[in-house]
Amino acid sequence: MFPSLRSCVARSHQPLIRFIGRRQWPSTTEAPHPHPAASAEFREHFADFLKKQLGRSSSSASRQEDAGDATAFNYFWEAPSKFWNPRVRELEESEMEAIMTGGASSYSRK
Repeated sequence: MFPSLRSCVARSHQPLIRFIGRRQWPSTTEAPHPHPAASAEFREHFADFLKKQLGRSSSSASRQEDAGDATAFNYFWEAPSKFWNPRVRELEESEMEAIMTGGASSYSRK
């Protein structure tokens, strides 16, 4: 063997990145606080801002409960037809085939 090759083989690879240790995530969330780089004015009024935001989220939730028919849909086709886009046309079978095969099929538009 050549000396340079022997020295390369003898020493093991040591990665340049060093990991500190196992990550430990907190089990509870932090209390809301303003960003450290926020302006002094925003820091002073952060409590008011938080009250307004929490008030909005609770009032919007109560409005949804009052509406009764306001539900979330997992897929667009589960929603009532009034929410569908009427300009969207139905896909042809050949177009669906082209989409499912990733464009590898021999789709030609008429």
